[in-house]
Amino acid sequence: MTLAAPRPPATGSDDAALREIEQRVLWLATAIVDHANRVRPNPSGLKVGGHQASSASMVTIMTALWLEQLAADDRVSVKPHASPVLHALEFLLGQLDASWLTTLREFGGLQSYPSRLKDPVPADYSTGSVGIGATAPIWGALARRYVNTQFGAGGTGRQWSLVGDAELDEGAVWEAVLDPMVAELGEVNWIVDLNRQSLDRVVPTMGATRLQGMFTAAGWQVLTVKYGALLEELFTRPGGAALRDRIDGMSNAEYQRLLRRTPAEVRRELPGDGPGAAAVAGLVADVADADLVAAVRNLGGHDLTALRQAFARIDDTRPTVVIAYTLKGYGLATEGHPQNHSALLTEAQLHELAARVGVDPAQPWAGFPAGSRPADLLAAAARRLTRPPVDDAVAPPVPADLGRTPSGTATTQAALGRTLLDLNRAAPEVGRRVVTVSPDVSSSTNLGGWVNKVGVWSHEDRRDWFADDAETILHWREKPSGQHVELGIAETNLVGVIGELGATWSRWGQPLLPVGVLYDPFVERALEPWSFTIYAGGQSLLVGTPSGVTLAPEGGAHQSVTTPSIGLEQPGCLSYEPAFALDTEWCLLAALGQMGRPGGQSAYVRLSTRPVDQALAAVPADPAARERRRRQVVAGGYPLRRVPRPAVTLAAMGAVVPEALAAAERLDGLGFPADVVVVTSPGLLFRAVQARRGLDDAAPWVLDGAFPADRAAPLVTVLDGHPHTLAFLAGVRGVPAAHLGVTRFGQSGDLDSVYRHHGLDVDSLVGAALDLVD
Repeated sequence: MTLAAPRPPATGSDDAALREIEQRVLWLATAIVDHANRVRPNPSGLKVGGHQASSASMVTIMTALWLEQLAADDRVSVKPHASPVLHALEFLLGQLDASWLTTLREFGGLQSYPSRLKDPVPADYSTGSVGIGATAPIWGALARRYVNTQFGAGGTGRQWSLVGDAELDEGAVWEAVLDPMVAELGEVNWIVDLNRQSLDRVVPTMGATRLQGMFTAAGWQVLTVKYGALLEELFTRPGGAALRDRIDGMSNAEYQRLLRRTPAEVRRELPGDGPGAAAVAGLVADVADADLVAAVRNLGGHDLTALRQAFARIDDTRPTVVIAYTLKGYGLATEGHPQNHSALLTEAQLHELAARVGVDPAQPWAGFPAGSRPADLLAAAARRLTRPPVDDAVAPPVPADLGRTPSGTATTQAALGRTLLDLNRAAPEVGRRVVTVSPDVSSSTNLGGWVNKVGVWSHEDRRDWFADDAETILHWREKPSGQHVELGIAETNLVGVIGELGATWSRWGQPLLPVGVLYDPFVERALEPWSFTIYAGGQSLLVGTPSGVTLAPEGGAHQSVTTPSIGLEQPGCLSYEPAFALDTEWCLLAALGQMGRPGGQSAYVRLSTRPVDQALAAVPADPAARERRRRQVVAGGYPLRRVPRPAVTLAAMGAVVPEALAAAERLDGLGFPADVVVVTSPGLLFRAVQARRGLDDAAPWVLDGAFPADRAAPLVTVLDGHPHTLAFLAGVRGVPAAHLGVTRFGQSGDLDSVYRHHGLDVDSLVGAALDLVD
């Protein structure tokens, strides 16, 4: 399989013009931040922010990439704080009008960090949350390969991550680097901006050797670009070996301090007091002041030749990391200062920079004259990087109802696998676009039948050594046509993958319906990166199962409490917690129907392993009544039990609906007739409440079906999760209410004991209702 498009030739014949472009990029990136903070009116006085120093360290690397290395099919994730560099390049390449350069961090303007959906020139990857932008191209590479093997439409191209060295402190980075699937992704290339500074300080230890070993152990190619041509030439002179040893052995802080010293101080301090001090002193004695100052800051990440040599060595058969030594604040008056992270140049310093790079501060956004060599290089790069437009593609329509009516005893978790199999049969064009992803929990989340049917995805066929083992139930057939992706145990990787699989409709015009399945207690671990994929335009379905204290024998550490409200509160996301198998099918189909299209959205579905008698669902036999029930289910809730004149309403969600029905029967016997309403989506019901007040565009009709005004009565809500999730329902009709749920860590035990401990049992429901009506 071709992993990368042909690379454009890279030579040193245009170094002078490239240096002019690099210096103009440095100026523009710095001026963009300066304008946002010092020129644009700021009536509130709040800090605007921006990162001149963090941008400066990336200027040479990004200029070299965009002008010499990238092909049209390549995609780049730019480190968050280098967004001004990206915008500067977009402007010089003719993609971004100069009027945008004054809008950084302005409402409706250039975003604080690169954004796929909110910037005028959509970034390849949204970045901003530490570690997530770094790993996104890994999952983008996997998604591209999947689209290629399934539909032949993913094309070629490298996937680049421009990563700050401090970003490598994030554990999610190493979860991705170490995943077994990643070592095969040869199109993945990371460039680590090793400027040896974090937000607050100079990083105390060198770290590069440790990083090299960690990436190498994970199967990556490691290329280190440490020194530039000036230093390399000094190393060849007498005393050069001692100079290299001296600089290699310096602490980060000592080296950084050299950048802030005068030439005389550099000459005095550079030799140190080790065994090679005399040799170093003899060497630097013959170096002119200007050359000496230039040499100590001549790191490989700012040397075009050194970068070219590294890029030419990239091995496209395995992932590559280029560790590029850089200076934070490169070329600025704040260069190397330990507190330069958010520092702004003074007006005098900005004018000094303008004079040095040949820009008139009165015309800060000037481009290069037509016909100049820099302008010609930029025009050629712009032509090379132009991508053909991607046609808007819409996934085939997902059926609303597959026609089955489950009977007997079943769990909502089992309904997940059953629905996927039935969908594959009923609507094969939809089914072939479903791809499931699991962090090593396929069998324990009821995906076994689906995996056996569709196979496990791999970019090449692999032998199943247990195919002839009669005792093997889950068949692990790895092949390019497989529709299940199995990862190692890392929830952040799971949501990264489904986020990128959910963006293929916009990247390559091939919509997918990714379904990620994980244990519900670990949804919170995955929430922030999943939320970021939603922000970036990825549309996916996240299934949390099993869930709640209903998972009684597992104990408190594996019982989720807050996840129902997460679904309520997550932007860009539907949330469902069905009680019955058919409700589960309808909710899953509705969620899939919202994905893989412009204006689509993601969904979170919370499922349970509690066996429930499906007769309790009382599914209407009449087709019109069944369709009415389905519409209510996917809209957020429906009445399950109605009495002539209710004294109380019980609103229940998910696994505890049987307790609500049993409590209603007992209340009837006590002379307090009770309605039972099944809530399937607190988020949709809350939106309906907001819409009734003109605060949302959702349809409020579901409230009239579930909680009609003429049946308003005191309300008891109950769910296997935190009770505040449904507490807003009391405001639908302004009735007295009690709210039952889980507010403590769980306990191991049988279901009755655990429900009783948390007040989810029938006695607790009856007691809460009597407190309201008796």
